[in-house]
Amino acid sequence: MTQAAVSYAVRKLEDQLGVPLFHREHRSVELTDVGERFLADVTMGLSRIQRSAEDIRTKGRESNVTLAASTAFGSMWMLPRLARFRADLPEIDLRIQTSVRDLDLDEEPIPLGVRGGDPASWPRYHSAMLAPEVVFPVASPGFVEKRGRPERPEDLLRLPLIHLEEPVRAACDWSEWFASTGVRYTAQPRRLAINDYVLVIQAVLGGEGVALGWQHLVGEQLKSGALVPVGGHVLDTNLAFYVVWPRSRELNAQARRVRDWLVEEGRRDREGRR
Repeated sequence: MTQAAVSYAVRKLEDQLGVPLFHREHRSVELTDVGERFLADVTMGLSRIQRSAEDIRTKGRESNVTLAASTAFGSMWMLPRLARFRADLPEIDLRIQTSVRDLDLDEEPIPLGVRGGDPASWPRYHSAMLAPEVVFPVASPGFVEKRGRPERPEDLLRLPLIHLEEPVRAACDWSEWFASTGVRYTAQPRRLAINDYVLVIQAVLGGEGVALGWQHLVGEQLKSGALVPVGGHVLDTNLAFYVVWPRSRELNAQARRVRDWLVEEGRRDREGRR
C-alpha cells in the first residue's frame, strides 16, 4: 500500500469521525489526544481479534496429531493397525509424516516421533519403548522352495543377499548380523542394494534373495506366510524403537492418547496378543 493511499484512507476516516486524528506540521505528524485514544482502542481490538483467531486455529488442530516416522515404520507397522486405531480413537485425525531422517521435533510443529537406538542419545526427548530391535534373515516361500531352506548362518553365504543402504539412519547390516553368529563373512559384491527398506522387502517378496528382517516390521508378512525366517539365528541388538516427544513442551490430550495407544500396541506385540 502506497503512502498516498494510506494518507487518503486516514483522511477519509477523519471525515467519517468528524475529528482530526493527527496534528500535521510542515515536517512532522503527531497524534492528537483523540488519535491517541483511538489508537489504543484499535490496538486492543486487533489484539483480541488475533487471540480469537489463534484460539480458533488451535481448536481446529486439537483433533490432528502428527507422527513423524520412517517410511518403513509408517507402511509396515502403522498402516496394518489403522483400522484398530480408528476404532479405538475415532475422533483423532492421525497424520503420518515420513522422512529419510529423524526430524527435530523441537523445531517442527510435530508432537510425536518414532526413533530407533538408545534414548540416552536423545536427552531432549522423553521416550517410551515400542519394540526391541530384533533382526533375522527372511526370504519368500517361493525362493526357499527353489533354492532350498538355509538352516544355518553359513548356508546364507551361497545365496544372493539383498542389502539395505540406509542413507541417514544407522541400521544393522549383514556384517553385523554375521559377526553375531560367529561365522566369518567376507563382503561379497552387492548384487542388489536398495536404500529404502520397504523396497528391500518388496524385492524379497519377489524372490530376489534374502534380506534382514526387523521383527516389528515384518511381523505381518511372517504371520501371513508371505515371508519365512531363514538362517537359524536371531540377533537382539540390545537397542529398541521408541515413541519420543520433546521435553520442551507439553503434549496436548489428543497427542497423549496417541502416544499411549502406540505404547500399548507395542506391549501387545511383545506379549504376542495381537
